[in-house]
Amino acid sequence: MKHAGKIINLRVVDVRFPTSLSLDGSDAMNPAPDYSAAYVVLSTDRSDGIEGHGLTFTIGRGNEIVCAALEALRPLLVGQEIAAFTSAPGAFWKHIAGDSQLRWLGPEKGVIHLATAAVINALWDLWGKLERKPLWKLLSDLTPAQIVEMVDWRYLTDALKPDEARARLEMLVPTRAQRESEMLRDGYPAYTTSAGWLGYPDEKIRRLCREALAEGFTHFKIKVGSNQADDVRRAAIVRQEIGPSFTLMVDANQCWDVEQAVEWTTALAPSRPLWIEEPTSPDDVLGHATIARALEPLGIGVATGEHCQNRVMFKQLLQARAISFCQIDACRLGGVNEVVAVLLLAAKYGVPVCPHAGGVGLCEYVQHESIFDYICVSGSLEGRVTEFVDHLHEHFIDPCRIKNGRYQAPVAPGTSITMKATSLADYTFPSGLVWRGQGRGQAEVAAI
Repeated sequence: MKHAGKIINLRVVDVRFPTSLSLDGSDAMNPAPDYSAAYVVLSTDRSDGIEGHGLTFTIGRGNEIVCAALEALRPLLVGQEIAAFTSAPGAFWKHIAGDSQLRWLGPEKGVIHLATAAVINALWDLWGKLERKPLWKLLSDLTPAQIVEMVDWRYLTDALKPDEARARLEMLVPTRAQRESEMLRDGYPAYTTSAGWLGYPDEKIRRLCREALAEGFTHFKIKVGSNQADDVRRAAIVRQEIGPSFTLMVDANQCWDVEQAVEWTTALAPSRPLWIEEPTSPDDVLGHATIARALEPLGIGVATGEHCQNRVMFKQLLQARAISFCQIDACRLGGVNEVVAVLLLAAKYGVPVCPHAGGVGLCEYVQHESIFDYICVSGSLEGRVTEFVDHLHEHFIDPCRIKNGRYQAPVAPGTSITMKATSLADYTFPSGLVWRGQGRGQAEVAAI
């Protein structure tokens, strides 16, 4: 696809929200996060002024390090023709992720990979706006050959070969339109985590469960891992509020050793959780496999992925049958291209993809990737549900929309990630109005 113009500038903004004040996002590993974003804008020399916006998510301190990594990527982007990406997104991904000196800092993991995700996602946002299509539609209109081209197949072919992936994609082409119509009509299933943050008191959990039920949610997730007795009580409260027929999931956010994960999750079994999420270190493939085998008789699956650093780790988790649910993260992986690689791998191994979301902008991102997965890759909604957290959406020009417990298919061009100029200005760290104390009390700022 030929698109005129060049990328002429890369602007980076350190954006932080003081969510630690309300304990929104609190869990056993991250008790007081300040949801943050290393935000990037790619400017072009086009007369229509179209820009590409992207971000990667952090939880406060250290966001400035990701911003520095974004600046390090500047020479690889500024001066490039837009068509260099849109005509061969896979080759361009390798140009960004494969720079030998920057790759040394990963390789393909850590801070440099978070920055890669932000710029790659910004390029897809730019492409969507040029085509006047939301990301899910842009991806769904690509041919199987184009989808296969966008993936870096290095290190994957022992598990899935490009021709095999292409054949699967081609099988689903004749029925794409049917699934697209379904998504436009009904939306994609979502689950809520908003009722279950670890710092919330019991009565707030009850109230939020009832509100979510009224909004049409049927899947609920709570955080666990700080105190077993408290977790058993809180899980029982949620089960009582949602009834026997709806679904409960629990999330430990990496806080347990392997044997402890089995013991603690077994204690939660009477509340019938569908899965235990991030039960141990995200890098411990064999540990996840051990936990999965131990919990299988209880009917509790293992879910992980929000801290899975690249497609190779996902390959191993799938090969080892260590996960029953694959949780991609739009910003932990190297942007859309690597997300697509994991979608293809998960489809090969028959594991449903249930993306991690929340944070800043993650819900906006993953709605597109889930819808594309259904239309083009998996062709199924069985076992699939995407996380929704009702925080910070008001800062986006085109925020995600939930109706009857489902993400509604976005219609605006791009990735839905463009933030309002006022939000960028107010929450820029440390110079924005909020962080200078003009948006709220000086005592509150000092307490963060």
